[in-house]
Amino acid sequence: MLLELKDLEVGYSKKIVVHGLSMGIDQGEIVALIGHNGAGKTTTLKCILGLLQPTRGKIIYKGGDITGYSPADKVRHGISFLPQERFIFPELSVRENLDIGAYTVEDDAESTIERIYQLFPILNERARQRSSTLSGGERRMLGLGMILLTKPQLLLLDEPSLGLAPVLVKSFMEMLKNIREEFGTSILLVEQNVKQAMEIARRVYVMKMGRIILEENASTLLQRDEWWDLF
Repeated sequence: MLLELKDLEVGYSKKIVVHGLSMGIDQGEIVALIGHNGAGKTTTLKCILGLLQPTRGKIIYKGGDITGYSPADKVRHGISFLPQERFIFPELSVRENLDIGAYTVEDDAESTIERIYQLFPILNERARQRSSTLSGGERRMLGLGMILLTKPQLLLLDEPSLGLAPVLVKSFMEMLKNIREEFGTSILLVEQNVKQAMEIARRVYVMKMGRIILEENASTLLQRDEWWDLF
């Protein structure tokens, strides 16, 4: 297993938000983490990256305990995080943003940028364009492109379809499948668009009030008529 969370307890100051959370992600797997607003999903992602430290429990990555590692250390070990907030430098061009993403790439960064352009052709078309003029979906693509330049083995995505027009959500989710296939990246996806998340994920964890209440194959959950009772 690529990532294992064991009995995590995480919070802010004295308020515990995540209680005894245990879950895992296999190599090359897309896993969806769904739940109501305030369930603790974003807190879980921040803890995995090291932005928050757990008060109890362990984070096991590729068989080693990385619980106390800093975010920078975790990025160097192949874990990256795309938050809900804007992840780009709006005053810079698309290409300049990608160059910043490639800053720490030790091998041929240019060939990796070409792979990003193949995955997101619109970024190549708008390489000289200031990124502040991009649409919401294009900014999401650029943020993903910057992250993929670090060649992460595990990608943490927090509401990647947030703010996208409904017609774009399905194609964006297909892009995530392409990222897994093209780069071999495992993905932990926090997403409010439940149906679209289940269509690309292999497994789903349902979170409620800071606890995992259900783990199920996505194909099984898709057969349900509704999911409101899970929230």
